[in-house]
Amino acid sequence: MSDEDADGNAERVVAAVRDRVDPAAEERARLREVADRLIERAETAATERCADADVLQVGSTARNTWISGDRDIDIFVRFPPALDRDTLEEYGLEVGHATVPDGHEEYAEHPYVKGEVEGFDIDVVPCFRLESATEIRSAVDRTPFHTQYLEQRLDDDLAGDVRVTKQFLKGIGVYGSDLRTQGFSGYLTELLVCEYGGFRPLLEAAADWHPPVELDPEEHGRVSFDDPLVVIDPTDPERNVAAVCAAENVARFQHYARAFLTAPRPDYFDADDPEPLTDAALREHLERRATTPIAVRFDAPDLVEDQLYPQLYKSLDGITNGLDDRGFDVFRATTFADDTAVVFAELAVSERPAVERHEGPPIQVRDHAAGFYDAYADDPDAYGPFIEDGRYVTERPRSFTTAREFLESDRLFDVGLGAHVETALEDDYEVLVDDEIVALLDEFGQELAAYFDPQP
Repeated sequence: MSDEDADGNAERVVAAVRDRVDPAAEERARLREVADRLIERAETAATERCADADVLQVGSTARNTWISGDRDIDIFVRFPPALDRDTLEEYGLEVGHATVPDGHEEYAEHPYVKGEVEGFDIDVVPCFRLESATEIRSAVDRTPFHTQYLEQRLDDDLAGDVRVTKQFLKGIGVYGSDLRTQGFSGYLTELLVCEYGGFRPLLEAAADWHPPVELDPEEHGRVSFDDPLVVIDPTDPERNVAAVCAAENVARFQHYARAFLTAPRPDYFDADDPEPLTDAALREHLERRATTPIAVRFDAPDLVEDQLYPQLYKSLDGITNGLDDRGFDVFRATTFADDTAVVFAELAVSERPAVERHEGPPIQVRDHAAGFYDAYADDPDAYGPFIEDGRYVTERPRSFTTAREFLESDRLFDVGLGAHVETALEDDYEVLVDDEIVALLDEFGQELAAYFDPQP
């Protein structure tokens, strides 16, 4: 496709996507009516408890960057900084329940009220009203500054490009700053569109990024970050807005930016969830790949995803390192969770000899060499010590000859595990090897389909 044809197709695709993601006038009016009514209700409840309190709407629906069909209304109740934290939390929950009578309490850095009103998802969050984002006492205190900053910089055209960009990021699977996705937050997306001047310029820039990429919209950063993408928060010179964004998601964005610019297609804007893998298809993959699949399955800890997935990722690293250290070379691995949780790995090597080689220090390092020799000289189960390439070597019995033996032993708990994952494993777990993993299909057929058909 010529550059001219690609440009023309890109304009047509983007225009069609924008028509789809821009909220219609009726949808905007309906959201505005519900939001105004809830804000008024929150203001009444807040000022009854603290005369200096105020209320404002934040987030994408406040900044006109929400996508048609989004149903989130975020209401922040700001209290003066002289108020102590316990009282803020008490008042905040009271205002939240007065605003959303059927709501329930959830907890981030402090409790807030979440509920549904007329089909809209409502969060009522207390925070301190501060002069600067650098004075924050918790992460939520920063949010009103984000809204104020972007309201001054987003016109209708840029807001439209933000919606298109968000839909693109959703379509390629990298939208969301939750700790499961580790992708692009809404605020980060808005900053990137503002920084580059639109959706197309952002893609053109990203296609040529050479991470680490560092952007500082206000040129006020005063801290260095070791992240693949660094965007200094315009409201806080010591914060990287992109800190949660994983390197693979930055790379994925670059891949699809290049793909779209080369051959624009509307399907880049729609997530393509795979069909669950069938028993026959899974067995075909296993036969074709001739690796050894192995899974540790246990009851998922009762945690919200932002607490659960960091623990699963830590446990994934610990278990795969434990397998690698014992010679069961991990080919590829992943983790997923629903009612149960799974650490899944494919092994290039699943069984090892009954002995393992253990090299000691060079002979010339007298004290260390002598200590090594003495440790094994009288071991009836060891071969050696003998000398090879100028150092002592012994061949000693291997603790585990199969990966299953290791994973079913207490040594599993010597690897780095998330605290709640470790507790769950102590209660009970099962190890599945080879075609035993078909037992995962009922709960994780879609996750296994994605694993065995990996996409950029």
